[in-house]
Amino acid sequence: MKTRTLGRTGATISEIGFGAWQIGGAWGDVSEEDGKRALNAALDAGVTLIDTADVYGDGRSEKIIASVLKERSGDKPFVATKAGRRLNPHVADGYTGANIEAFIDRSLSNLDVETLDLVQLHCPPTDVYYRPEMFGALDDLVTKGKIRAYGVSVERVEEALKAVEYPGVATIQIIYNIFRQRPQDLFFEEAIKKNVGVIVRVPLASGLLSGKITSETKFADDDHRKFNRHGEFFDVGETFAGVPFDLALEAVEQVRPLVQEGVTMAQFALAWILQSKAVSAVIPGARNETQARGNAAASDIAALPPETMQALADVYQRLIKAHVHQKW
Repeated sequence: MKTRTLGRTGATISEIGFGAWQIGGAWGDVSEEDGKRALNAALDAGVTLIDTADVYGDGRSEKIIASVLKERSGDKPFVATKAGRRLNPHVADGYTGANIEAFIDRSLSNLDVETLDLVQLHCPPTDVYYRPEMFGALDDLVTKGKIRAYGVSVERVEEALKAVEYPGVATIQIIYNIFRQRPQDLFFEEAIKKNVGVIVRVPLASGLLSGKITSETKFADDDHRKFNRHGEFFDVGETFAGVPFDLALEAVEQVRPLVQEGVTMAQFALAWILQSKAVSAVIPGARNETQARGNAAASDIAALPPETMQALADVYQRLIKAHVHQKW
């Protein structure tokens, strides 16, 4: 497993992390035992970054992580969580130092630690990025010792560009994949310039880029790929990367011939993301041990050749760009 530095945190982390949304909920039925086995398999494969959130299963994901780590010996992985989406309603005025500190206290309890490695504001409303007092409150929580570092999980490139203006922002989490290429246009340059770590989520476009989803695939009622298909509950860009489903399936078939022999499409999609030097880590999720080990193995794939990168850029330009580029 190759490693990279997570921006201003200075932490050395595995370039393939473990996205813990699936073991929390909203991806259909994933038992607690399956979640633990998936996480253990990832850690055994060299993963040293875990990304979770307080709302994943209303704390279930954080508690599963705590349980697994308590049973393991050796160095502890770097655990990033998120805060803010517990607000109801989820509005900018709810982002106060007191509210975020209360959420952080809950995550400290769920994860059974004295200090959180990294807390990310969880896709806050755009107005929050224009409220320096919120970022000042996070600085205070670092001083108090409740968090070691903080960052922001963003929906839009413009939000990322605003967030990195704050000197305390150590990381940005953003959607970036073969179907969502805009971050590489400007944001990645700024992240490198300001030494901000970049954590990439939704790397497989909610499973589309695994190549296993078809027009006949059925999703469970509690799977966001069914209940949030049109953005009914949260930003539609989080589900299938915001690409219209049938069009995305067409694009997948144009990507498929580009995948080299002996590599899964999921590994290929992760390797594409890791081509960028701005990326600190990518955090695919996993429902089971097999998926976790397969994701980790993507770190071993050789750099994709220029002609493959160009062909993927062409697929994006022809089929995808008009539907997503200016939205996020």
